[in-house]
Amino acid sequence: MTTSTALIRDDLPVTVSFTRRADPAHTREMTAWIRAGLSMAEGFPGFLGGGWVRSRRDADEWHMLVRFADQPALAAWEASAERQWWLRSAQGLAEVTRTERRTGIEGWFDSPVAEVVDPPPAVPAPPRWKQAVTIWLVFFPVNLLATVTLGAALADVHVVLRVLAITLALTPLMTYLLLPWMTARLQWWLQGRRWRDR
Repeated sequence: MTTSTALIRDDLPVTVSFTRRADPAHTREMTAWIRAGLSMAEGFPGFLGGGWVRSRRDADEWHMLVRFADQPALAAWEASAERQWWLRSAQGLAEVTRTERRTGIEGWFDSPVAEVVDPPPAVPAPPRWKQAVTIWLVFFPVNLLATVTLGAALADVHVVLRVLAITLALTPLMTYLLLPWMTARLQWWLQGRRWRDR
């Protein structure tokens, strides 16, 4: 993965937009957390304003903006103990999905002067035992069906050729169709989320 770096002048206003994902059942907690963060940011030199929106009432994404007079003012806010405490207070409540910084006032009105986008954090691979269970949930019924149908049809063929034919038929079916389908259905479980948060 490559990340492009843009040159950003220190004396231009900077708008930072960030997106957090949270369970819609925790709307009150998220609203209080965001308001506390904005209230805290207001006390920092160079703060020009901020706000937040959701795309709809039951959405799980919260979009927030803060604006500072220049890069040093933004850096002071970002490095502050108050902001670190505020971010830690959302652990278990909100998950970072995207952060974007822009200079000038294009965050609201103008065309961009410079833009730096932080990619979302990589989703960790599920534990191997969950991967194994997912594969088995597909492999067992498909292998059973193939054994009963193809295996019976090829009963007179040498065992090596029979297994070769069955695996040649099942491998692409499993790889391109059935495993992606099962993985999509079990994504909530593979990533350690609850059923209701899927």
